[in-house]
Amino acid sequence: MSRIGKQIIVIPSGVEVTLDGTHVKVKGSKGELEMDFDPAITVTKDDEGIRVKRDSDEPHVRGLHGLTRALIANMVIGVSTGFEKRLEIIGVGYRAQISGKKLTLNLGFSHPIELTVPEGLTAEMDKEAKNTLVVTGIDKQLVGQFSANVRSFRPPEPYKGKGIRYVGEYVARKAGKSAAGAAK
Repeated sequence: MSRIGKQIIVIPSGVEVTLDGTHVKVKGSKGELEMDFDPAITVTKDDEGIRVKRDSDEPHVRGLHGLTRALIANMVIGVSTGFEKRLEIIGVGYRAQISGKKLTLNLGFSHPIELTVPEGLTAEMDKEAKNTLVVTGIDKQLVGQFSANVRSFRPPEPYKGKGIRYVGEYVARKAGKSAAGAAK
């Protein structure tokens, strides 16, 4: 039995979960999310919370068991508290600006990179921590994917550590070139 799949999803107050066959809809104070799941998975709701069970022990069904439970749990967390990713922009002249739904990144290229923030997400610059971009939303996958897309334009490099990294991310640093005549 899946260790993740057999855990009960506790529904916090203010969150409404609706099950309709293989469709689940979660509504909370931050918004509303819905998802279809595989018919081989059974999702039930009772007084304790939401239970996810599988009908067979076939390998692909076993894989879907924990996945379905995790996706529904992320929906419940998203509509009640939301998700957030923080990105540090490190480097001389590297900066980001937000105007409306447009994110402009200056990352040392000959041109600025302009991105449109997807519907359902908010991006803003942190006021206390300079050069920190905060991406928030109710859909965990969307928050993570947009953050990864922003990071992919200039991932942190190992010599000086310049680039875009997640707050708290460890970047293994390498030693630079050694002096030319020191080996003799």
